[in-house]
Amino acid sequence: MVSSSNNAVNQDIRADFPILAQAVHGQPLVYLDNAATTQKPKAVLDAMCRYYTTVNSNIHRGVHSLSQQATTAHEEARETVRGFINAAETEEIIFTRGTTESINLLAQCFNLPQGGTVLLSPMEHHSNLVPWQEAVARQGGRLAYIPLTADLQIDLAAAEHLLAQGPALLAIAHVSNVLGRINPVEELIRMAHAHNVPVLVDGAQAVAHLPVDVQALDCDFYCFSGHKMYAPMGIGVLYGKKRLLEALPPYQFGGEMIAEVHLHESTYNRLPFKFEAGTPAVAEAICLAEAIRYIQALGFDTIQTHDRALVEAATAGLTDLGGIDLYAADGPKCGVVSFNVQGAHHYDVGVLLDQMGIAVRTGHHCAQPLMETLGISGTVRASFAVYNTLEE
Repeated sequence: MVSSSNNAVNQDIRADFPILAQAVHGQPLVYLDNAATTQKPKAVLDAMCRYYTTVNSNIHRGVHSLSQQATTAHEEARETVRGFINAAETEEIIFTRGTTESINLLAQCFNLPQGGTVLLSPMEHHSNLVPWQEAVARQGGRLAYIPLTADLQIDLAAAEHLLAQGPALLAIAHVSNVLGRINPVEELIRMAHAHNVPVLVDGAQAVAHLPVDVQALDCDFYCFSGHKMYAPMGIGVLYGKKRLLEALPPYQFGGEMIAEVHLHESTYNRLPFKFEAGTPAVAEAICLAEAIRYIQALGFDTIQTHDRALVEAATAGLTDLGGIDLYAADGPKCGVVSFNVQGAHHYDVGVLLDQMGIAVRTGHHCAQPLMETLGISGTVRASFAVYNTLEE
């Protein structure tokens, strides 16, 4: 259990999130769907309002004051993101609409050799699977999968064997959105690089829970979404090592990614703008930086301690109830408890919980291959954030 002082801190945090004060079906809202999207603190909401009421303007190339202010704020946000994940240069931070677009960008632009293999795991979100299905179909490659162990962890011995065969890319989730499993990405990256295999890490479920240092990880690409870390929807990040991003062709064309345009030829802008065609989500980028500052003010030591307490309490409570099937209950995990009630459909459980004011996610969670591996159609997923309490 947490101490009374920690409870007081948690209540202070909850006060930062106005949406939590409401009732649903006459019951206090208990929001346990944070792996789908997190709620937004007042600091982020205020930043959005402040941008549109004082600065709103299109960025880059504008000479007037508002455009200059907006451009500065946007590029300062890029620097905040760089520092948050410890990228070497701001040029390595590409703003996208979210993790899905970040992965699609890579899948569209990555030069897969004829017959080349993209190596995945069965626990990948559809957004880190379907783009690669399309890429290998388009370029004449194939997919391969690292099997899971009986306790639903990556089989490292099998991974070593598959990486030794020289796939073109390893694409792996940092944290499973269904199981909350923290995958051993450091070890996988080390093994992959020993065989000259580049690595993409899907960090959508990690960045709100774990400190991420892309230079220490030595990953080649890292993707995440703002809306899963207290920022607005519609903003995300693709990090890539500069030399690798420079070698990729543009993803979309027009607007800021242009250097010069003539009637029959064009030249393209430098990084990061080469991959940011059109008007960017300026306010959302600024709010992402605000969300990062909010997380940094709390500190990952506090966040991880709280997260472990919630996961352990939920796991123990469900176990004590009996008649519950828990998935990946043991081992390294964060943020998620996934379960089924024996004899009840997960959808029905979700509807009943909603009547009690409790928001959870039910279904296959965009991870149907994992459900097939588990031999089920879906689960009930409770997922946690900094504002959730042990009482909830």
